[in-house]
Amino acid sequence: MTAQTARLASLVASARYVLWDLDGPICRLFARYPAPQIAGELVAKIDQLGMGGLLTEQERSSEDPHDTLRAFHEQRPGSDLVLELEEWLTRRELDAVPGAFPTPHTDPLIRTWWSYGVRFAITTNNSAKAAAAYVESRGLSDCFPYVYGRTPNLDLMKPNPHCLEEAIKAMGAVPSGTLMIGDATTDLDAARQAGVAFLGYARNEDKERFLRDAGAEVVVSSMKQVLDVLRTRS
Repeated sequence: MTAQTARLASLVASARYVLWDLDGPICRLFARYPAPQIAGELVAKIDQLGMGGLLTEQERSSEDPHDTLRAFHEQRPGSDLVLELEEWLTRRELDAVPGAFPTPHTDPLIRTWWSYGVRFAITTNNSAKAAAAYVESRGLSDCFPYVYGRTPNLDLMKPNPHCLEEAIKAMGAVPSGTLMIGDATTDLDAARQAGVAFLGYARNEDKERFLRDAGAEVVVSSMKQVLDVLRTRS
């Protein structure tokens, strides 16, 4: 057993509660409705509202609609326009659900881990409505009774640990027995602040480099690695 596999096995063995990010570890939410397209549509909508001047060129060219939405929020925090744009993005995420691709091996991993008595929650910067719709489409709603996503207060998006702390509270979990699975440095930062262990998922080398550079100690390139460890333990 390699040192990396041993550390992964230790994380799996100590986890009684698992907090899952949605887009990445569970699915590719924007597989058929690409996030860069949604980000561009969001910029166009902001332009139509006559507010395009509030965004920098870098923010206008971002391929992540969350970055665009957060940037607008920083200029007009708590405004009705921010609420309108957040609701607009929620509708786009719901539109993306039917075309989402499940992350390979995650569905059986969820079912197997759940059968061992480990309890799950989703903690995502996507809409909770979209997250709930996705797991329902996969027949996994019973595994995720707790789903926490983006709120109208965008300051509470990860790396803020708010959604993690809400999930921990709802499940009656303790941080020392809780594991966060995410694919972004914001997930890692939120896990640190919430005092929970972190497992990184990276579907390409760039994502792995970002996570490791940020200090992630255990990163997997496939959920099969987690499933294999789990089955070996059983």
